[in-house]
Amino acid sequence: MKKITLVLFFFPLILLSQEIVKTSNYFDELTVEEKRIIVNKGTEKAGTGIYNNHFNEGTYICKACNNPLFKSNSKFKSDCGWPAFDDAIKGSISRYADFSFGIKRIEICCSNCNGHLGHVFEGERFTEKNIRHCVNSLSIKFINNKQ
Repeated sequence: MKKITLVLFFFPLILLSQEIVKTSNYFDELTVEEKRIIVNKGTEKAGTGIYNNHFNEGTYICKACNNPLFKSNSKFKSDCGWPAFDDAIKGSISRYADFSFGIKRIEICCSNCNGHLGHVFEGERFTEKNIRHCVNSLSIKFINNKQ
């Protein structure tokens, strides 16, 4: 009876463990291309990401550590070539000044693993919030609300 109770107790935890936020070894399971973007601060080619025109209900999480980053209701069609969000989950994103390419931009990274997500732009008037988090599809994963 104890074995059955233990199995019933731990089975749901085992099933959910794939999406639990990681606390270490963030980048071990990434592909070479994912590491180029997330670790080495690269950018995927515009219009090629799987989440560019993806509008299902759910949550977008960090590909490296599973930290929840964006709710689907903050995603909007910007026609910029990358997924765009006008709001992040509170505390999920860190911002850094980025002077690469000779211009000042604001880089956004996951606040848990510091993996590169993309850049944030303000003042473009795409949405009422007037902000666009421009994110590489390879930096995120989607979790459907219906799971």
